[in-house]
Amino acid sequence: MDVSSPFSLPRTVALVGLMGAGKSAIGKRLAARLDLPFVDADDEIEHAAGCTIEEFFEKYGEADFRAGERRVIARLLDEPPRVLSTGGGAYMDAETRALMRAKALTVWLRADLDVLYDRVRRRTHRPLLRQGDPKEILGRLMTQRYPIYAEADIVVDSTAQPVDRTTEQVVDALRAHLQSRPSGAPQ
Repeated sequence: MDVSSPFSLPRTVALVGLMGAGKSAIGKRLAARLDLPFVDADDEIEHAAGCTIEEFFEKYGEADFRAGERRVIARLLDEPPRVLSTGGGAYMDAETRALMRAKALTVWLRADLDVLYDRVRRRTHRPLLRQGDPKEILGRLMTQRYPIYAEADIVVDSTAQPVDRTTEQVVDALRAHLQSRPSGAPQ
């Protein structure tokens, strides 16, 4: 396979990771690079719910949100391959994680605390980060979530380098992952 040529993906690429890892920014570039549609699960959830995620959380709570998120992600994974950016907590839900592992290639965009903090510290739309010191909250989330995110099919470090460089690293990792599978094996 020519390293610069596009390749065919047998299933959706689902990007997982903490807020600020670059799931949307990298996802949009990855979709363009692979000639696939880009879908942000959070946008789809808001459209289906008719309100913002923050409003949904306030009105119905996290359990109902996660159930709705699971339904939306299941629907998206039943559609033709795409690049899917998921919310930071989606992969933490065991049922949603099982769906993604069964129907998508999961890519964890792993970032260190300073990178995450630098990317999210000026944003006010992150309800979790308004509950105390944002850097401390991110550190706690890393401790809780990174062992679960590590179950993803592919891990790519999202660093302070240009987004286009990280996108190319994701493309390279996808290509290597697909080439390492025997013909006919599940992707």
